[in-house]
Amino acid sequence: MWRAILCAVVVLTMVIGVDWGRAAEPPREPILKIETGMHTAKIGRIGVDDANRYLVTASDDKSVRVWELATGRLLSVLRPPMGEGNEGKIYAVAISPDGQTVACGGWTGWDWEGSAYIYFFHLATGELTRRITGLPNCILHLSFSPDGAYLAAALGGRNGIRVFRAADGKPVGEDRDYGSNSYSVAFDRRGRLAAASFDGYIRLYNRPGAGGLKLLARQKAPGGKEPYSLSFSPDGKKLAVGFNDSTRVDVLSAADLSPLYSPDTSGVDNGDLSSVSFSPDGRLYAGGTYYKEGQRPILSWDNEGRGVRRELPGSPDTITHILPLAAGGVVYGAADPAFGVLDRNGRRILYQSAQIADYRANWEGFRLSADGKKVSFGYEWWGKTPATFDLSTRTLSPGGETSGLYPPDTYSLSVTDWKYTTSPQLNGRALALEQYEVARSLAISPSRDAFLLGTEWSLRYFDRSGNEKWRTSVPDVAWAVNISRDGRLAVAAFGDGTIRWYRLSDGRELLAFFPHKDRRRWVVWSPSGYYDASPGAEELIGWHLNRGKDMAADFFPASRFRATYYRPDVLARVLETGDEEEALRLANEESGRRRAEQAVADILPPVVTILSPADGAAVSQTEVTLDLSLRSPSDAPVTAIRTLVDGRPVATERGLVIKPTGDTRRIRVTIPPRDAEVSVIAENRNAASEPATIRLYWRGKTTQEEFVIKPKLYILAVGVSAYEEADLQLVFAAKDARDFARAMTGQKGGLYREVTARILTDRQATKDDILDGLDWLQKETTSKDIAVVFLAGHGVNDQAGIYYYLPVNANPERLKRTGVAFSDIKNTMASLAGKAILFVDTCHSGNVMGARRGAADINAVVNELASAENGAVVFASSTGRQYSLEEKAWGNGAFTKALVEGIGGRADYHGKGSITINMLDLYLSERVKELTGGKQTPTTTKPRTIPDFPIAVKR
Repeated sequence: MWRAILCAVVVLTMVIGVDWGRAAEPPREPILKIETGMHTAKIGRIGVDDANRYLVTASDDKSVRVWELATGRLLSVLRPPMGEGNEGKIYAVAISPDGQTVACGGWTGWDWEGSAYIYFFHLATGELTRRITGLPNCILHLSFSPDGAYLAAALGGRNGIRVFRAADGKPVGEDRDYGSNSYSVAFDRRGRLAAASFDGYIRLYNRPGAGGLKLLARQKAPGGKEPYSLSFSPDGKKLAVGFNDSTRVDVLSAADLSPLYSPDTSGVDNGDLSSVSFSPDGRLYAGGTYYKEGQRPILSWDNEGRGVRRELPGSPDTITHILPLAAGGVVYGAADPAFGVLDRNGRRILYQSAQIADYRANWEGFRLSADGKKVSFGYEWWGKTPATFDLSTRTLSPGGETSGLYPPDTYSLSVTDWKYTTSPQLNGRALALEQYEVARSLAISPSRDAFLLGTEWSLRYFDRSGNEKWRTSVPDVAWAVNISRDGRLAVAAFGDGTIRWYRLSDGRELLAFFPHKDRRRWVVWSPSGYYDASPGAEELIGWHLNRGKDMAADFFPASRFRATYYRPDVLARVLETGDEEEALRLANEESGRRRAEQAVADILPPVVTILSPADGAAVSQTEVTLDLSLRSPSDAPVTAIRTLVDGRPVATERGLVIKPTGDTRRIRVTIPPRDAEVSVIAENRNAASEPATIRLYWRGKTTQEEFVIKPKLYILAVGVSAYEEADLQLVFAAKDARDFARAMTGQKGGLYREVTARILTDRQATKDDILDGLDWLQKETTSKDIAVVFLAGHGVNDQAGIYYYLPVNANPERLKRTGVAFSDIKNTMASLAGKAILFVDTCHSGNVMGARRGAADINAVVNELASAENGAVVFASSTGRQYSLEEKAWGNGAFTKALVEGIGGRADYHGKGSITINMLDLYLSERVKELTGGKQTPTTTKPRTIPDFPIAVKR
């Protein structure tokens, strides 16, 4: 259904000449987007190069992603210009056979010029190299010829197909004699071209060239009225056809399009098998909306479709595209969004699924507190895996609360046909929606004189007579809606994984919340970009900045603007005031902060790209030369360049003045004689850039010494129980530090050749002692070593939000003089030559800053330390403003008890004797939850530039 709706809307727009307020250029205002490392909307098309090194995926989320096909590792995100609404949605993508060029298009350019674009990107650098313009409708499919000389495009509406010379985008052929949308163009190995259209016809053309495009055959498809996809057999003698309106698959003669046979689809009694593909080993594959036992399987037949049928793993949502792989098997895309790889034996060897919550079919389970500040939802269809988020405390808890939370009222008014229809009714009369707009959700106001309707495209608020009071566009399908019982707020759950709060009086958006599907990370933000995030979640949103029609857009994670826009204090007041500006004023007034007048576009960090060597290159010398491209999008020149190997600093160039318009630079870096990740970070006066990272594979000689020498481990363990101030007394913090140090010193001779610990507890843990300990750690640790800091006791935030660790002689009223400032801890961790790990257990309860304050907010500390430029792995005992718990029966705090157990061997999930960062993280999460009954949630945050590594061995 989505295929028909998609381009019917485009066709309708063009026929009736709707004015969308077109501008000559893409909007220059920053646009907030979600970034999970995976698409957040349907993957409609995919592409692979001849060597099967790269997979490219196109999505309605307005991005193209480049993946390493063998591993599923994300290599880059290609970002065409985008606008509001549909502008920028990518419906088609193709990669050149040599893997150097990516072409993409969809609803691209229409809002600016009234015609569609095809964008060309250089895969290695992400540079937008050129556009093909002037196309009369959205681009629905793209395909390169086998020799890479030509690019064919299938267009929406009655616009047929176009063929362009790939080298320069010059048109070489077209056929406009089509009666409906065209969804497939396919080349055979000789360069002949076939096309499928919803007008019911399959068309065959000669190889494009100087003579243009000549129609060789045109035949009605026998198996359905809406042929959707095509695939030539390996020898080019057969053509498979899949249909949007049928479960039949046809195999035609590639000579004249006459029917040959149809594979066995008996028992396939629902949906369609719209996507088809031959594989080089003679198998035929098909999938689509066909549904069985909770999945959309992929069907496979041997002997080019004449053999026995098999059902293979697919995905929960529609299979949208299937392509053959050189070694046999196929790669496929799905609408979840997801993609997968099936080998020649039908085994699924790779599957990458959506990282967003799925709010479908959970109308009753979408519950809201009376004031709208607490919301219950489910991560999966039908409300499975429920959770509750409390905006007051900004805590995410497993389980769907029911006490004090209310489902939407859908019965107090006679609103009918509001589920999955284009014709909802009030008292038997149709409500006014746009053509093809599908209703999805409903909530009636507590006063029963109005109701909120969620649709594919809008939130609409009607009075009891059916008159529309307001309407607002939405980021994706509104799967569920609710209204707070105090009548102030409308809340909606959307297909992009967000939950958003709106002012009920006028539909103005107030807040947005995104829970990651890992059920641990979350981020919440206001329309202007003020945000709060759990540990490791700052990268989940960021700013998309267009740079005109002819350049790829930039994207900057929210973490780049932490100093200005990390404002939990603002978010805490938004729902109370119903106004972001007023919330900001009140928060600034209380904290003493001046209002930040700088716009995002005025405080941008630099952008750095590694031009060579290429990601995945093989090297045989330890000295590697990097060629860089540098630019600063704002007026701040690049002043420093940092180089990291496996996430730790190896070189820094300072005192630079690289012009903002861009420059190239060559630097040298020394890597160990093994596989390694090399990252480069550029800095200007605003912030550090996102790291540019490549993976290098070692192909040189490896000395035996590299395998023999083990690292040294240096530990600074600090714990304070016997504070000088009586109100701060704790029971186990000092013992926690001693027990942790004892557990780690027991690793000597196993993973580490030496373990040196400096333990500071109670009277030895003064501010000066702790600062001396940090200095000692920095001086002793070499690039081959591991440094660990363990902090147990109290941590607090001052009025401005700055974090301090409280030594034994701390005075909470004189924090700057008596507390250990976060900056001292951060600077030490960032400057350590070796791997840096921080364990922090400082969120204990107590009258630390007066009765009005709770636990310190640890999230900001964790996120800043674990950013790529600081490079520390951080284990925190709790999240947000949770308390860390200690019990006499445990003999420790919950966090340390679990930590010592995990290091002692219980975190060895694989049974191989080695305990890695990720294993310890998993054990801590489960064990602390068990000990505290879910009241404490430890977190682990690791920079993306640092791979998983062992921290202990089972002794």
